[in-house]
Amino acid sequence: MADRSLRGIRLGASSLQSEEGVVFHERANHTYVCTQCGRDTTMTFAADAELPEAWECRTCGAEAVRRDGDTVVEVDHSGDKVARTHWDMLLERRSVPELEELLEERLALLRARRGAGDEARLTA
Repeated sequence: MADRSLRGIRLGASSLQSEEGVVFHERANHTYVCTQCGRDTTMTFAADAELPEAWECRTCGAEAVRRDGDTVVEVDHSGDKVARTHWDMLLERRSVPELEELLEERLALLRARRGAGDEARLTA
């Protein structure tokens, strides 16, 4: 216990764990080319990892495609989902005439409340 005393050590500054017996996994570098700015981004993956066809450019945030040697991998976007807006989801549940009718009902209710509040202030 005395040989592992924490007296005088800065906690968190260095690890007390040894690196004996640690075997690192094989790694491979892959290059991605940005479609907007043309810059290369080199990413390190595990050697047996499934590689993504596209990556986000670190510089401009656009799509960067993987380059294998001299060829650039084509990315297929046909299966990508289109983001649905709140309006799209609302139109799945109700038609435009129904929405206009609901709007008129709510506006009438608000106008009635405002009118009742104005009359109460005038009589007081």
